[in-house]
Amino acid sequence: MAKKLVDSIQMEVRDAQPCRKEFDFVVPADVVKSEAEKTVREIAGMVSVPGFRQGKAPVNMIKTKYDGEIREELQRKIMYAAFEMASKDEVYDIISCGIEGKPELKLDAEFKFTLGADVAPEIEVGDYKAIKVEIPKDAVTDEQVEERVKFYRTMYGNYADVEGAAQAEDMLKVSYKSDFELPEDATPAVKRQAEADNTFIWLSEPESIPGCIKALTGAEKGKEYTFDAVYPADYREAALAGKTVKYTVKVEGIQRRSVLTDEELAEKARVKSLEEFRDMLRKAMEQESETKHHNEVVEAVYKRLAEQVGDVELPPNVLQAEISKELQKIAREVVKSEEDAETFKKELETHKAAAEKAARESLKKSFILRKIAKLENISLSQGEVDEQLNQMSRYYGYKEKEFRAMLEKNGGMDDLQLDLINAKVLSMLAESAAK
Repeated sequence: MAKKLVDSIQMEVRDAQPCRKEFDFVVPADVVKSEAEKTVREIAGMVSVPGFRQGKAPVNMIKTKYDGEIREELQRKIMYAAFEMASKDEVYDIISCGIEGKPELKLDAEFKFTLGADVAPEIEVGDYKAIKVEIPKDAVTDEQVEERVKFYRTMYGNYADVEGAAQAEDMLKVSYKSDFELPEDATPAVKRQAEADNTFIWLSEPESIPGCIKALTGAEKGKEYTFDAVYPADYREAALAGKTVKYTVKVEGIQRRSVLTDEELAEKARVKSLEEFRDMLRKAMEQESETKHHNEVVEAVYKRLAEQVGDVELPPNVLQAEISKELQKIAREVVKSEEDAETFKKELETHKAAAEKAARESLKKSFILRKIAKLENISLSQGEVDEQLNQMSRYYGYKEKEFRAMLEKNGGMDDLQLDLINAKVLSMLAESAAK
């Protein structure tokens, strides 16, 4: 039986730096030549050459015409076999790898090349199952249930016209204008923000116009009010961001939300009675309490585990990639305008330090949980991934197929699977810690 390519390659391993290995490979000349001939035959069987039936063109003609494709396919086969060797039996927990330099592949000569690989750090997790935490679980009280009922009585209430001064949470029917000069390319949203007739302003957060709650609380029907609105630098409409705009508002009506009776609230909640609604709320609040308690246990267990493990060496390339990801996250959070961008540049070193700290903490956690997942044989099923994708696509308002394609395109699928496996490990640890 012919030897497999993977069995014909010689490999030596060197420590390049902590969490970094270099795998030196040598493919003997006779193996290269044999695999090249196989590759030529495979390509010859797939291509058409004028004047010859498919697969019948002379070998030398195929070699000349498709030299680039032959070398590319042969190198792909060799690299695949090399990675198979390097990852065999999971002796080395490879996170990422790539070929070093640009080795030259000849079809009739020995081929030497090196794969550089980031590997998971060697971590001693200790007796993680011995970690115990005691965190009391908050009981749901009757008073808390009644407070939630009170909230829904108001939230589900209907608005009705009222006389007298406007109060917080009221809805005002208004017409307003401002001194803001609209740019030529003003969007419809900016135009509505600058001037509107017969529209509504709610005296509640988030404010539709900055400062309107303070300015219009106490307002009366039929009167006009003026105030200055100071738009934040990160306001969603760039034309208004950072601007101070003077508004004149005429109040044409005031509406206030009524508080529902027991019967009205039960009808809104689609239950038979208020007692049934209370029971439903209590169960939901108990589930919230259970989730909160679980998260607190998880946080406490991981904190103890991280202290037990101590410092962890991190793969250099993986760390740099994670720092870049964290820095991009910070930039998305703080940069909302050109002015913010300039400030971000000035404070770049501070942001880099924050990004590195977050990256190190995140990677340490991932590698600790990765080690425990291997020790406990914890893995993900395709069904678990599909279920999570289904839930997330519904939450974000996408079709599941579109959401999956979007994650696969931007690399989010790997992050999703990592989050899921980490959650499984943490749940196992929390369950063990609570026994």
